[in-house]
Amino acid sequence: MKRNIVPLIVFLILAAVLPLFVTNTYYLNTLILILLYSYLASCWNIVGGFAGQLSFGHSAFLAIGAYTSTILFSQFGISPWIGMILGGVIAGFIAVLIGIPTSRLRGAYYAIATIAFSSGLMIILLTVKNIGPINIGGAEGLNVTFLREATFLDFQFMSKVPYYYIILGFSILILFISWLIDRSKLGFYLTALREDEEAAKALGINVAKTKLMAAGISGFFTAIGGTFYAQYFRYLEPHFLAGPDFSNQMVFLAIVGGIATVYGPFVGGIILTTIAEVTRVTFTDLPSGTHLVIYGAIVLFVILFFPKGITAPIQEKYHQICSKLFDKKLKV
Repeated sequence: MKRNIVPLIVFLILAAVLPLFVTNTYYLNTLILILLYSYLASCWNIVGGFAGQLSFGHSAFLAIGAYTSTILFSQFGISPWIGMILGGVIAGFIAVLIGIPTSRLRGAYYAIATIAFSSGLMIILLTVKNIGPINIGGAEGLNVTFLREATFLDFQFMSKVPYYYIILGFSILILFISWLIDRSKLGFYLTALREDEEAAKALGINVAKTKLMAAGISGFFTAIGGTFYAQYFRYLEPHFLAGPDFSNQMVFLAIVGGIATVYGPFVGGIILTTIAEVTRVTFTDLPSGTHLVIYGAIVLFVILFFPKGITAPIQEKYHQICSKLFDKKLKV
């Protein structure tokens, strides 16, 4: 336990002081994106990693959170912080509702069901402009009302620094939630059904209920990220927000980092988002899309040579070093 907490403390200290040294707007924006994607990968990991349910439609919950808080704020004057919680509750409820008929599905069948759900939501957001008196934007998207004299309750800031610390706080929260799940009875149940669902049933585990709990928690926190996205970018484009890009990104980051682990998806988010941004900026003179090819090649390399994720060998090496240091202390 003590060995595992040291890297986390170091990370938190470095993350907390970074804005004191990184004053460039571009670099600060990059750090915010890294934390946002890492946060979302960790949210996905609760159902995709711990529960073993490969969801390719998680962007739907991101969109639900973003649209709920934006509509409540821009059209009804309700604080985005309140809208964030309401959006999370709605997303969690829908995740459970969708999970009831799909909880019996496994592998590719479950993945297809999640794709169908997110695609359906995306089509609705693209084709429907108004639901009664509520404007949801349609294909034009939805703008977040910008206030010139905003307060903290409005979730709007002139500087990027507050956004950085907010998403850092969200990231710490999701890591803590993941840690709690991993060490709880729920985590034991999820591990059992992920490894062998039939054996889990034989042990008396309520498989459907366990899956629904994971889906609800994951959907809730993913929607929280949707509110942050909305308030930070201040524009919602339905095809991008509810489309496959965001969903696939969450899956890739988690797999590369190491699914079904507490820190793996978050580390994968940090590394891959950094690589994606560096390649995008570096290879501007090459044909369009070159950076995506390089990014894809890196993902493929990691999956082939590090099937358990890049955090597995790093963690193993770290424990070896700690063991050697501990043995030396005992000898002294």
